[in-house]
Amino acid sequence: MQNLRIFEYGKDYYDFAEGQVILIDKPLRWTSFDVVNKVRYLLSRYMKVKRLKVGHAGTLDPLASGLLIVCTGQYTKLIDQIQATEKEYIATFKLGKTTPSFDLETEVDSTCDCSHITIEQVKKALDEFIGEQDQIPPMFSAKKVDGQRAYEAARQNKEIELKPSRITITEVELINSQLPMVTARIRCSKGTYIRSIARDLGQKLGCGATLYELRRTTSGNFLVNNAVDVLEFEKFIKNLPPIMA
Repeated sequence: MQNLRIFEYGKDYYDFAEGQVILIDKPLRWTSFDVVNKVRYLLSRYMKVKRLKVGHAGTLDPLASGLLIVCTGQYTKLIDQIQATEKEYIATFKLGKTTPSFDLETEVDSTCDCSHITIEQVKKALDEFIGEQDQIPPMFSAKKVDGQRAYEAARQNKEIELKPSRITITEVELINSQLPMVTARIRCSKGTYIRSIARDLGQKLGCGATLYELRRTTSGNFLVNNAVDVLEFEKFIKNLPPIMA
């Protein structure tokens, strides 16, 4: 994947039809598909084409922000290759509370006193995540079971069994702790659910935990620091000079 065309402001020429990688800093509440649809609409209108191939490499939940890699044109063929790389996240967990979705998408369903938990215990529990392991995905996920998305079954209160996925967590660093809030930097393989880490961290500590905030900072060699704001991207595309016939 050498010499990929990466979108940057100020270039003289953009070849979105042939292929371009656009690094988007996805805002909260937007789905990954919202971003893709927005980019496709803007570029199709600018290029005066009915439909342009646009896809994303690695889904982010609506309640997560950060790096979303959008590919256009022929680069959509590289999506599987791009999203297979390691990811890095900054995750904030809240100890002492759990929700069915393991994050703030659903209401708190249990609380537990966590005043006895120490920072040393948190560090030890986080260190235990490092390595190759089987991880059970959240019920509120896009995993398919018997042709149905897990989140659809969960919202219908159906009981389904999710099979564990083999993942690898290479780095976990505690970067801030004001208990019951804990923030960690996590580097992991494709397919890792940080919400499942929240569930498992709560189980290790015996007090429950919920994913409070999540931001993807890297994906392979791509950095969120090089990403563009989706609304700024919209403004930029709308201000480009017309394409000459």
